[in-house]
Amino acid sequence: VQLQASGGGLVQAGGSLRLSCAASGRIAVIDIMAWYRQAPGKQRELVATQNSDGSTRYADSEKGRFTISRDNTQNKVYLQMNSLKPEDTGVYYCYANWRQGYQWGQGTLVTVSS
Repeated sequence: VQLQASGGGLVQAGGSLRLSCAASGRIAVIDIMAWYRQAPGKQRELVATQNSDGSTRYADSEKGRFTISRDNTQNKVYLQMNSLKPEDTGVYYCYANWRQGYQWGQGTLVTVSS
């Protein structure tokens, strides 16, 4: 199973980006899909997660600005990021968890300029 993330880039503060992540391989059901961020010099932290039943959870700093969504038929997860701030800068990793295991994507860089 592999995860391929895309959609990162350079954006000015207040702008928007949409990240995408596609899981490929033999997976029956992905229980959890999520996005994590690793800012320069910091540990990787949870941004948002969505279960297969549609329930979502966000880090406090992202509530109201970011929206996670899934396409379960294609095993894809998206992260719509609005009102971006310089502190949102970092490498964003997608993550998938299913009964037989889990996988991380390769990361996509988001840079928010002030």
